[in-house]
Amino acid sequence: MRRKGKMIEKEIDSSFLKETMTLQIYHPETFSELYKYEICIMQDGKDYFQMGRIATLSDKLHDEKEMHNVVFVGIHYKDKYDRRKKYHPSGEQNEAYINFLVREVVPYLDDFIPTYHMGKSRSLIGDSLAGTLALMTAMKYPHTFGKIGIQSPYVDDTVLAYVERAKPLSTLDIYHTIGTKETEVQMSDGNTADFVEPNRKLNKALEKAGAAYTYHELEDGIHTWKYWQNDMRRLLTTLFD
Repeated sequence: MRRKGKMIEKEIDSSFLKETMTLQIYHPETFSELYKYEICIMQDGKDYFQMGRIATLSDKLHDEKEMHNVVFVGIHYKDKYDRRKKYHPSGEQNEAYINFLVREVVPYLDDFIPTYHMGKSRSLIGDSLAGTLALMTAMKYPHTFGKIGIQSPYVDDTVLAYVERAKPLSTLDIYHTIGTKETEVQMSDGNTADFVEPNRKLNKALEKAGAAYTYHELEDGIHTWKYWQNDMRRLLTTLFD
């Protein structure tokens, strides 16, 4: 299906990452400077646009009045090694990447798009390690990002401890999914990991943390875009209804 909206690419010369980063910005068909918009920033941006089909779903949900005005912004990685360095909690560039999001991307988008300049009007979504990054960033900066969509996030003791320290999370709206068969997920370092039990532990921790929290286990779901894409409509209507 042809996209109805408009895709724009912009570049930021990041002083934190020491490289030029590309933003893919998708305006809905009815975009106008006269209206205010929420902003949804997606790590693994090309995957969300291509495999998640988020632009065409955005068109459909805007047409059906199932979500309010949202501009989607995708940021992608160079390769799996670059992705791990930036997204993993212990990655060499993780802190720099979070600073890039908070101190360079958000001010740029607030100037470029008519927004509400409020945390509740900015969201982060991501799959796997990108979901981990979204959660950790929003917990660290809950007044900058008020909504999070995390699909099958990587969870370790560092992430769980961070949730415990970050409570309460009453300013956040969180949507969280995990597939029931994500028990042997292939990692970028060549190892496999069980994502199910750590995500269930994360579920219990987030339920106690005070956020507006929605959790779903995807029956027979494995760690692939087939299941994340099938759940995308529910994610968007939960966060942006």
